[in-house]
Amino acid sequence: MNQMTHKERVIAAINKQDVDRVPLSIWYHMPHKDQDPISLAEEMIRVAKKYDFDFIKMCPYGNYVATDYGLSCDFFCTPTQPVKERFFRDLTAEEWENLPVFPAIYGTYGKTLQIAVETRRLLKQERDPQMQELPILQTIFNPLTVAAKLVGMENLNKAIKTCPESVKKGLEAITQTQINFINANIEAGVDGFFYASQTCREGAVSREVHAEFAEPYDIRVAQAYEGKTYFNVLHIHGEKTYWDIMAKYPGEVINWHDRWVAPTMADARKLSDKCFLGGINESAVFGNPEYTADQVTAHVGEGILAAGKKGLMIGPGCVAHPDSVESHFYAARMACEQYAR
Repeated sequence: MNQMTHKERVIAAINKQDVDRVPLSIWYHMPHKDQDPISLAEEMIRVAKKYDFDFIKMCPYGNYVATDYGLSCDFFCTPTQPVKERFFRDLTAEEWENLPVFPAIYGTYGKTLQIAVETRRLLKQERDPQMQELPILQTIFNPLTVAAKLVGMENLNKAIKTCPESVKKGLEAITQTQINFINANIEAGVDGFFYASQTCREGAVSREVHAEFAEPYDIRVAQAYEGKTYFNVLHIHGEKTYWDIMAKYPGEVINWHDRWVAPTMADARKLSDKCFLGGINESAVFGNPEYTADQVTAHVGEGILAAGKKGLMIGPGCVAHPDSVESHFYAARMACEQYAR
């Protein structure tokens, strides 16, 4: 089979066609770079080139969606210590009702939009034509997750019980902000979105609450990119997820902690015909110095064999540790080559 470009390989995987090797990307937070869009764009591109990744999943800091709404965070700006919330807000009913709708260029949203702008600009300057077209994904979160990041899960569940209609008005504002942000990122040249939910699971909200306070807003956000970008990933975060719910959202690819959270990829094949992204246990195997490079190659190979090389991309179930063992990146790349044969 002729060698594919990164973009061709990704599109073939999405369409469940043959690939010359299984597409790969591994992402992790870069807290020493993520407060400057240009620095972060440069570092993400450097890493993608170093390990021959097939796409870039952009990694703004995880709380960027709540900072403009008043979340207080500590910024350490070291290579291995991500941004951490200092304290959550505890909104009154009136404050829920008066959450603003932000334009995409406002505050931290604007800075995160600039990451996409700079990444695409710098890629266009690359000499290698296939790097110029390297797919890039912007990270977004569903509105209920944004609310949880702002006030904390405990305060959010309390507000849902005590002032549900006020919370809905807040979610409406967050939804429109997300849509504004999506539209601007499409203009900036992203190829899709990494749409993450940290609330589609037991321990966050019940299925009944999710149906009322998440799904209507989630679908509207997903519809903002549907048909406009070709590479959209649904990230179902955590354990005991409502996988069956989110897997039906608009999006071409599903990503979850498949190596340690149900369903397995083999079982998921019976539930969805979408492309899968996963195969790496980022919490126990990848980046763990107790594992050799050969063991990581075998680990990734197991994921490929379980899922089948069609309709598959290899990546972590969530962010890898920023201090991961360098040889493990090469080992994962080797597995995508070897097991595709």
